[in-house]
Formats: sequence, structure tokens, C-alpha cells
Amino acid sequence: MLVKQKVFVVLYISKHKLLGDATMIKLATVFSGIGAIEQAFERTKRPYKIVFACDIDKYAKQSYFANYNVTEDNWYDDVNKINGETYKGKIDLLVGGSPCQSFSMVGKRGGLEDLRGLLVYEFIRIIKESQPKIFIFENVKGLLSHNSGKTWEVLREAFNDLGYSIHARVLNAKDFGIPQNRERLFVVGFKNKQKFEFPNQMSLEITMKDLLEDVVDTKYFLPEKGVAFVTREDKLSKKFTQIDGDIAVCQRANQQFNWHGDFVSAEPAPLEKYYLSDSVKKYVLSSGTKGFYSKPETDLDIARPLLSTMAKMHRAGVDNYITRGERLRKLTPRECLRLMGFSDNYKIVVSDTQAYKQAGNSIVVDVLINILESIYGVAV
Repeated sequence: MLVKQKVFVVLYISKHKLLGDATMIKLATVFSGIGAIEQAFERTKRPYKIVFACDIDKYAKQSYFANYNVTEDNWYDDVNKINGETYKGKIDLLVGGSPCQSFSMVGKRGGLEDLRGLLVYEFIRIIKESQPKIFIFENVKGLLSHNSGKTWEVLREAFNDLGYSIHARVLNAKDFGIPQNRERLFVVGFKNKQKFEFPNQMSLEITMKDLLEDVVDTKYFLPEKGVAFVTREDKLSKKFTQIDGDIAVCQRANQQFNWHGDFVSAEPAPLEKYYLSDSVKKYVLSSGTKGFYSKPETDLDIARPLLSTMAKMHRAGVDNYITRGERLRKLTPRECLRLMGFSDNYKIVVSDTQAYKQAGNSIVVDVLINILESIYGVAV
């Protein structure tokens, strides 16, 4: 674990009590993604058992199976195939966030007329059939304003018709220890009425820079075309892009491939054998080196003639030398996962393309941790 991550963990432990002595929680999830609520249990060391999980994305399944104790027997590829009656009385906590594209401010906002929007009713159906003690539903903030608020009124009534005590609030990740400006609607429902208050906001004690990796592959650095695009005034002023920010913009599934989102300035990790030692550097830059050049120069527009024998290249200290300043790079998949609250113990077993998508589609773990503490406290 990197030093920066150790700082992050210390800050986390100082604010949260580990919940390892609590009663085993029987957990079920739909639209499970890469297991944000599972990661919340893992990080707090609260014992839990997966009753079932479900996701249609084969790459999400690959990541989920690599990180959590699940088998084909309690995994579903299609939410429509879950018979909630089978699990009636067997679930303590049901968690799900149906696809948000139908309600997102950046989407077409098809709402309940969109097939993806209709999946929220599958979540409600499973609640009705399985009767979990508690459920948590997550979605984008835009759900509240979609269709002038009418869509949310319909869904809220559907949740209320379940007979559960319903609590809803928009929470921002930056208010719960993670430097990302990510607002999401959380709905918490209780089968048996009990006192519940959403967690209080906390001061943010780390910045995005604290979660960056120390050494990054050069493939994450932008070419000149990319730099020109992300630094355009219209992109920066409209906050489509951000460079070296303290609080990350809201992560999206495709942010790293349409040149939107967060970028940081950094120096690429050097291949040490090609860099000069301090003594050689001093020699090269000294005036009149071996009488060949009275004014030493680097980063020439036109190179000096290369020596005929490549083995002698640079040995005389009079050839071509370049300096390397800061360049812009995108966030790595690991950094994106850190900005979603996933620990470095989380295994990345998919391509970068899928890892970015999975991080952007997930729920911020730290927000869920705080909700769990509000629900259960230290012990169930």
C-alpha cells in the first residue's frame, strides 16, 4: 500500500469504528456492479453473507467473483429471473441502484418510459416478494427533477405502498471523506419502523492528490492532441475537464475515453538508464565542454549530428540532450477506484476500459459505510 493510501486509511480509522463484533448480516444485491456495499462490509470488517447478487454485465461479474465470496448458485445474470418469494424472510439488507441513464442530467432522460428506467420496478418487486428487513436504493440526483418531479413522486408512492418506513436524501461523496463531487439520491426503507437519521456531514481532510499513485505507466499520459483538447477554455470553464483539482468531478463510466473528467500534471516515470547522473549532468552543461561547444544547449530544434558508432552515443558528453517537464495524464483505474472508496486490496482483473466503466457506475463506498453506521450503529 502506498504512503498516500496509508494516510487515507489512518484518516478513515480515526472517523469510523470498526464493526467486526456485529451480528452476521444476510446481504442481497441487484445491479450489483463491482460490489460497493460488499466493499463497505469488507472495509469495516462487519461480518456478512451474500444471499444473492445480480448483474447483467459479464465483466462486472468477472470482477465481483474475483473479489467476493460468491458462487454460480447465488448469482443471477438477469434481475427478471429472481424469484423474491424464494428468499422471503432470508434477507437482512437488500441494496441496489438501477441503471441511472434514464434519469441522469447528461442523458436523454427517458425516465420510466426507458426500459432501463423500468428496472427500478424490478427492484421494488423483489422488495415486495422477499420482504427484506431493510433496503437501500441509490440513483442519480436527476431522478428527483425528472419530468418536473413527477417521476420521483410515482416512485416514492411505489416505495411507500410496500408498507416500509421510507427515508430519502441526496448525499455528496465529498461530505463523507472522499474528494469527489458526486451527488446521489439514497432511499432507505425499514420493514419495521425504527428511528433513523441520515449520517451527518464530515470535514474533508484529504484531496484528490492524496489518492494518486506515485508511479504511473506512460500510457496514461496525454498526447499533444489530448492536452490541447482538455485545456480548451470552454472545457475548463464549463467544468467538463479539471486539472489538478482538490476535489474530483463526478466520475462517469466513459470519462477517460471522451477526454472529460479529471487530469493531473506529473512527470512520467523515468527509465533510469537513460538519465544522466548528477556528475555527468554537471559535466554536460558546463561551458566549453571539451572545446566542442562554447554554449551548452539542450532540447535543440535541430539535432546535432549523431555519432557514426551508436555504442559511442552520448559518451563524449557533446551529443543531443533533452529535458522532460510535467505532462498531463488521466487518472489510472486504481486511482478511480480509490475515488470511489475501494481499497487497494480490491483486485482489478479486467481491462482498463472495463475498470473505468465499473468505477464510474459504482456507489461511493464511504457514503455507504456512513449509512450502515446510521442504520446499525456498532452492533446490530
